[in-house]
Amino acid sequence: MFKSYLKPYKVNLNNLKRIGPINDGGYVVHKKSLELTKQIITLGLNDDWEFEKHFIKLNKFVKVEAYDHTINKKFWIKRFKKDIIDFFLFKKLKINKILDIFKYVDYYFFFKNHIHHLKKIGKSKRQIDLNKIFNKFTKNPSVFLKIDIENSEYEVCNQVKNISSYINSLIIEFHDIDKLENKKKIKKFIKENKKLKLIHIHGNNYAGCDRFGDPKCIELTFVNTDCINVQKALTNSKYPLIKLDYPNLKRRPDISIKFD
Repeated sequence: MFKSYLKPYKVNLNNLKRIGPINDGGYVVHKKSLELTKQIITLGLNDDWEFEKHFIKLNKFVKVEAYDHTINKKFWIKRFKKDIIDFFLFKKLKINKILDIFKYVDYYFFFKNHIHHLKKIGKSKRQIDLNKIFNKFTKNPSVFLKIDIENSEYEVCNQVKNISSYINSLIIEFHDIDKLENKKKIKKFIKENKKLKLIHIHGNNYAGCDRFGDPKCIELTFVNTDCINVQKALTNSKYPLIKLDYPNLKRRPDISIKFD
């Protein structure tokens, strides 16, 4: 069971909306963030920008800046070769799988109007951290921040308090939370960012469960209470939420979230 610090605050479910696909890459957000956002900062891209595409369909004035050093020419060549081999081995027979072979075309046209930085998130001179990313923005909560950087979130989450005035919402994936040191970091993160309130939690079933049946990876949605109101009481909702949450990996059941 999860400790109470991971229990979201109570939110009218009508104020929540799923953005992105009904599988991995989709997230639950507060509808107010759709109105407030002018800029999405995405840390961690891989080959999935469906969340950003859906967000822009709902608010065409939003611009996207993505940071992922791994999505380079080498990545696309390797991916294309693998997809072609899978096609000739009859592993890609459905139309959506065949179209996925040409994912680079979608990438090209999407980031023709937006920005993808080939930079690694971190603190060294060759890397970029949140402070450097946000120093060009004015202090108003017009930024939606999304972090999914495969364990590197623990390197940058302590910087969020420095830029919290810029963001209206935050989606962050925490990995390997079965490790005690990571649980402590998450608890510290939530305690330090008093302005940001947790409104949603979901277990990513790709990572599986620990020996207690709790997910090893969680997706958390926070909102800035300076611009989005939340109730003071904690939720009584059961997670996953019906018609909002779906399993990241379709062939595995979604993970129930339990609190002590």
